[in-house]
Amino acid sequence: MTKRVFLKLLLLIVLVVGVSTAALDLLVRRTWQASQFSELQQDLQDKVQMFAAHANHVQGIVPFQQLADEEAAAARARATIIDRSGKVLADSEAQASTMENHATRPEFAAALKGQPGSDTHVSRYVKGIEFRYVAAPTSFGAVRLAYPLSSIRAGVRKIERELLEASGIALLFGFVVALVAAQSVARRLQKMVVFAQEIAAGHLGARLPDTGSDEIAVLATTLDKTARQLEVNFRTLEGSRQQLETLLNSMNDAVFAVSPNREVAWFNGAMKALATGPIAVGTPLIRAVRDPDLLRLVDDVLGSRKAGYVNLFSVSPGRTFGMTSAPLPDGGVVCVLRDSTEIARVERTRRDFIANVSHELRTPLTSLLGYTETLFDESPDAKTREFLDIIRRNAQRMSRLTEDLLTLARVESGEDPLEQAPVFAKELLRDAQVSFNEVAKARGISIEISKAPEVQVFADRDAVHQVFANLIDNALKYAPGHKSILIGAAETEAGNVEFYVKDFGPGIPSEHLPRLFERFYRVDKGRSREAGGTGLGLAIVKHIVLNHGGEAGVTSELGHGSTFWFRLPRAEVRADDPVVTGTQR
Repeated sequence: MTKRVFLKLLLLIVLVVGVSTAALDLLVRRTWQASQFSELQQDLQDKVQMFAAHANHVQGIVPFQQLADEEAAAARARATIIDRSGKVLADSEAQASTMENHATRPEFAAALKGQPGSDTHVSRYVKGIEFRYVAAPTSFGAVRLAYPLSSIRAGVRKIERELLEASGIALLFGFVVALVAAQSVARRLQKMVVFAQEIAAGHLGARLPDTGSDEIAVLATTLDKTARQLEVNFRTLEGSRQQLETLLNSMNDAVFAVSPNREVAWFNGAMKALATGPIAVGTPLIRAVRDPDLLRLVDDVLGSRKAGYVNLFSVSPGRTFGMTSAPLPDGGVVCVLRDSTEIARVERTRRDFIANVSHELRTPLTSLLGYTETLFDESPDAKTREFLDIIRRNAQRMSRLTEDLLTLARVESGEDPLEQAPVFAKELLRDAQVSFNEVAKARGISIEISKAPEVQVFADRDAVHQVFANLIDNALKYAPGHKSILIGAAETEAGNVEFYVKDFGPGIPSEHLPRLFERFYRVDKGRSREAGGTGLGLAIVKHIVLNHGGEAGVTSELGHGSTFWFRLPRAEVRADDPVVTGTQR
């Protein structure tokens, strides 16, 4: 780590020094060079003007060669004199007679036109040295001063050498600084790495002390605070986990969770005792539990993300379990298995008892009704006939109650299997209307079909007819005279078909609605008995509909009547099979 940090810091310093050197070279060297050239130009212009004035003054008195030598010495520059034709009359550093005509030289060309001129080029006569030339006009031609640029070039090269030396010193210093800083930073970062590894390994008690106010110290302090908070949170979470584990293990119900991959995520002790194979966290559920209904419900909840319930009969021999499964936030599901063996046994005993008692009561009640009818027809005494009528009515009520109890017991136990087949909804509605139309007319009430969609349901025709019989009979008891009862059906968004029976009676208070389908529950007990009700009709309706895979319910508003409804699965025709099948939505 030290080497990596060192290389990064060194590269950064080299980059900074390099950029600084380049910037100084571009700014300082060029600026200084431009300044030197500007000063040289101005100095040569001043001196050549003085040279021209002096040449005009001493013309014909002092020889041109002597004048050129004196001016060159005074100006410390090369001096040249030419006439109007461009002929060189004198030069301080070259033989005038060997020099070519200078009329075309840029600086002399401008001077011969009466204006100062300047140019920079390499001399052909003085060792190929580059000069800065400045010329001025005179009365007889022009004079020129030339200054070699080698001295300025030498100054620039000196500055470049000094700049490179300074850069080398800076790089050396930067190397040392980078090495020291890298070792310091690497040590501190290594502490953080070790600290992070300990935290990742679960050692939340690790600490990262660091002093200082720089960014690394702030980071170390923040990480240390985070570790402390993690330790507190983990201890709290661990305490909650242990409490939950203790709670789950103390339950008689088996509880387990399944991951989205259908693997066991966790389980309690009761579930371990029920598992048909080795069970552990990560075990595929199909290896731990072999019950097909359990596996099917788990798959359904994983797919639909909606809670479900199922009764299980093969998890443990001779035992019955009710399993509730609900989705978890992580995509898995949690399942709770409650042993309902004893409840099922008691419920079965209750049904058998009711069925046996009802069956045993049927024969004596039939005899009682027969003898009562005989005595009623043969007795001339009015008082005796009144008492016999009371006996007959109560015996009839007992007989109806017995029949309803037997029917409910058969429906609940499932001993009479449903003969489900595709049937049109309008046929079921029409059968119900025809069967009870005469009874309704006798009470001044009509039964009307308000809506009959062209759709099939998968149902037992006789069982559904019994549902309509109970609902319509219930509506006739409470519908006011000269009113109608509406029956109909409609498709739901879930794909089921909802049948309904609507009356326009007094309605039912909302507090009674949740319990209407319970056995023997009555809203108005006195009126129900007067109407001959047993309190079992709606319970029979509920269980018949549940056996179809549907549901039943009621909506009501005081003063506006009641609507009893039940939903049945719609029958569908598959594209690859002409046979109509029922699908529960």
